[in-house]
Amino acid sequence: MQLEAPNSTIAEAPIAVVPIAVAMSGGVDSSAVAALLRSQGHTLVGLTLQLWNQRRLAGHEGMPEQVRGRCCSIDDVYDARRVAEQLEIPYYVVNQQERFEADVVKPFVAEYLAGRTPIPCTLCNNHLKFDQLLLTARQIGAEKIATGHYARNEFDVARNRWILKRPTDRSKDQTYFLFGLTQPQLARTLFPLGHMEKPAVRAMAEEHDLAVAHKPDSQEICFIPGGDYKAFLAAYLDDQDQAMPDTAGELVDTTGNTVGHHTGIHNFTVGQRKGVQQNLNAHAASPFYVLGIDATTHNVTVGSDDDLFVRTARIDRLNWISIATLETPLRVEAKIRHRHEPAPATIAPNEDGTITLTFDEPQRAVTPGQSAVFYQDDEVVGGGWISSN
Repeated sequence: MQLEAPNSTIAEAPIAVVPIAVAMSGGVDSSAVAALLRSQGHTLVGLTLQLWNQRRLAGHEGMPEQVRGRCCSIDDVYDARRVAEQLEIPYYVVNQQERFEADVVKPFVAEYLAGRTPIPCTLCNNHLKFDQLLLTARQIGAEKIATGHYARNEFDVARNRWILKRPTDRSKDQTYFLFGLTQPQLARTLFPLGHMEKPAVRAMAEEHDLAVAHKPDSQEICFIPGGDYKAFLAAYLDDQDQAMPDTAGELVDTTGNTVGHHTGIHNFTVGQRKGVQQNLNAHAASPFYVLGIDATTHNVTVGSDDDLFVRTARIDRLNWISIATLETPLRVEAKIRHRHEPAPATIAPNEDGTITLTFDEPQRAVTPGQSAVFYQDDEVVGGGWISSN
C-alpha cells in the first residue's frame, strides 16, 4: 500500500492520528460528506483511491486518445484535493492500481469472455472501497471511514447485528452495490447522506462554496470510456499481448434450430436485441432477443421478448447482512439489476451452499453474472451472484 500525493510523489511526512477518514472521489457526494463532517467539528483526513490509469489504453483501436472529466481520472483527483484544501484537511492518494486490476478489471474481462455480464462496481466496493480503504484508514489511526454512498446502516441490539438499509432518497439508492459488506465493515462505515435527498446534498455543497457543487454524477464504468466494453476488451487483451479467444458460434432458437451465426459470445448479454438481427439468417423472423449464452458450445439462444421472462434463478457466493445465514425458505423482495424494482420472491437454501430464488411473477432478463439482492422492507437481507436462470 502506498500513500501518494496527487502529483504521484510518495508522501513522506507523518500523518496525524484522525478519527474519521473520508473516501473522496472528487464528486459532489463525497465532497459534501467531508464538508458536513467538518462543520460538525470532526477531525478528518481525505483519502482518494487511485485505481486506473486512464491513459494506459490510449491509442489502442477503438479507445480515445484522452479521457477527462470522469470517475478515476486525474480531474477527479484534482477536484478532491481542491475540496480538501478548501476544508483545510490533510489529503492523500492511495495507489491501488495493481489490486484494482487483479480484483476488478481481470474478473470483468474473464466474465464477459465466459458469456456472463459482470458488475465491476460491486467488486470494487467489496475489494477496494470497503476493504483496502478501511485497512489504510486504520493504518493512519482512523477507526471509521465515511463515504458518499446513498445508504443507511445501524446496529440492531436485539439481533446483535449491523443492518444495511435503503436511503431516504430511493432514486439514488446504492444498496444494490453494497450487499457484499461484512459486519466488521458496516461497523466502521458512516453513510452521512443516507437520510438526505440529492437536491439537499447539492444545496449543502453550494452553502460550503464547493467548486464541485454542480458537477454531474458519473454514470459509466470508471475504466471504460464511453461505455464501449467491447472496445475495452479488445484493447486490454492487446495490452496484455493476448489474442481475443475464438468463441464464434451459432444463434439457436428455443427449439434448438440454427437461425444465424455470431463472431463471439462476448458480444452478447441476456436481454440484448441490438446486434442480434444482423447475425440472423435471411429467413429468420424478428425481432429476436438474447435468452442465454453457453460458454461451452458457444451457442447463443435467442427468442421473443416473452421468452425473456423467468421465475427462478440459482444464486451463489452469498453474503448475509440482516441474518446470519439462510436455513429455511424466506420471503423477500429481490432486485436483479440496479434499475430493477424489487419484486416479491422466496429464497430457499440448497445443499451445495447456493440458494434458489423464485419470484412470484416472472421477471425479465435474469442475467448470469449480475447480482441478486434481497430486501425486507428497507433492510438488505443479503445478496449473491446469479449463476444461472
